[in-house]
Amino acid sequence: MSKPTILVARRVFPEIIDLLQRHFEVEANQEDTPWTKAELAQRLRGKAGAFTTGSERIDAEVLAQAPELRVCANMAVGFNNFDLAAMTARGVLGTNTPDVLTETTADFGFALLMATARRVAESEHYLRAGKWERWTYDMFAGTEVHGSTLGILGMGRIGQGIARRGAHGFGMNVIYHNRSRLAPALEAECKARYVSKEELLRTADHLLLVLPYSAESHHAIGAAELALMKPTANLVNIARGGIVDDAALAQALRERRIAAAGLDVFEGEPKVHPALLEVPNVVLTPHIASATIPTRLAMARLAADNLVGFLVDGKPVTPLNPEVLGRAR
Repeated sequence: MSKPTILVARRVFPEIIDLLQRHFEVEANQEDTPWTKAELAQRLRGKAGAFTTGSERIDAEVLAQAPELRVCANMAVGFNNFDLAAMTARGVLGTNTPDVLTETTADFGFALLMATARRVAESEHYLRAGKWERWTYDMFAGTEVHGSTLGILGMGRIGQGIARRGAHGFGMNVIYHNRSRLAPALEAECKARYVSKEELLRTADHLLLVLPYSAESHHAIGAAELALMKPTANLVNIARGGIVDDAALAQALRERRIAAAGLDVFEGEPKVHPALLEVPNVVLTPHIASATIPTRLAMARLAADNLVGFLVDGKPVTPLNPEVLGRAR
């Protein structure tokens, strides 16, 4: 019996390719060649499955050209690159990689908060440029972290991990806003208090964004929201590009209407709004919040397990639209 054929759309660990080749005929983009949408659609023709990342947009137009496609396994917890309604309509399963990156991403969120609050990148650039000649009492004086108010917008697993770090490690007063309030036991574990979005914006010394991207959350932080924040407040986004209006943020930073920002995600990434590159009071990183070797390997393995689980055993591990599982293809 011939093996199903799958596409691995981006370069990935060789051991993951080896694992997949035990079960599938694999076309792998190990050269990491950038593909246009049309090229991706062409590569998907004749494929039963695809190993994708957030870079590959799977929508109705692509699906129409890949009638044999049955599953797309995203090597990411986010799946805003999937038009899940279109996939469901065509009976194509989508999967993601929850849980395996929670603690690593929470670590990085707190690292970015610290770097932003204490002006680490700005002061390093100053030192590297040879400008440091003497000490002064207010040189790169930042904002306090311990004992301050940590505001979290989006209180899923990663938000909860950040809350625990702040409350238990740094004695921070943790407030949060979410579509639904946490159970009392979880609130107690995180030492977190539920507030309205407006109170969150007005009160937080450090506002950390960890909500999923959707049409509803697009520009959840724009000019109006930034205007509610303290001029001493810091904003950190490790969620998804598009949640923040990057142009409005750059203007607020330039005018010092908030103190600083730390950004790991951007609208239209890998492109970055040019105005963000011109302001000194922002820490910029290239979407690396989950980037440790053990975590990225666990993400890749879970994506591979979803492909094997569905195409070989009929039991995907982390389905996003399980309603397609009973349909005959």
